[in-house]
Amino acid sequence: MKADAVRGHLDGLLLAVLEPGPLHGYAIITAVQRRSGGALELRTGTIYPALNRLERLGLLSSSWESAAGERRRRAYELTDAGRATLAGERAAWSEFTAAIGAVLNPGPQIAGGAQPGLAT
Repeated sequence: MKADAVRGHLDGLLLAVLEPGPLHGYAIITAVQRRSGGALELRTGTIYPALNRLERLGLLSSSWESAAGERRRRAYELTDAGRATLAGERAAWSEFTAAIGAVLNPGPQIAGGAQPGLAT
């Protein structure tokens, strides 16, 4: 999938994969790739600036964690504001996909050229 397809939706993708709980950067990349069936491969140079921006906006919080034998890494998690923003992203995505779907896959036409359920 083209990188341009993700543009404008990156914040929503990151917030969605963090919804279940805290993750570090590589785990975020892996979660996006797994949940997209391998179609989306984000680069570290893309997600870390976005994570930092989302944290500055108060949508994420982060903390340093370390596991036995591993180096320290920063884990990110949603704030209440991040959860609210994710709900808005989901609603906007539903509206967007419905509108695009109506254009790309039009239903049967009725008399006068209008589609059922659409105002003219």
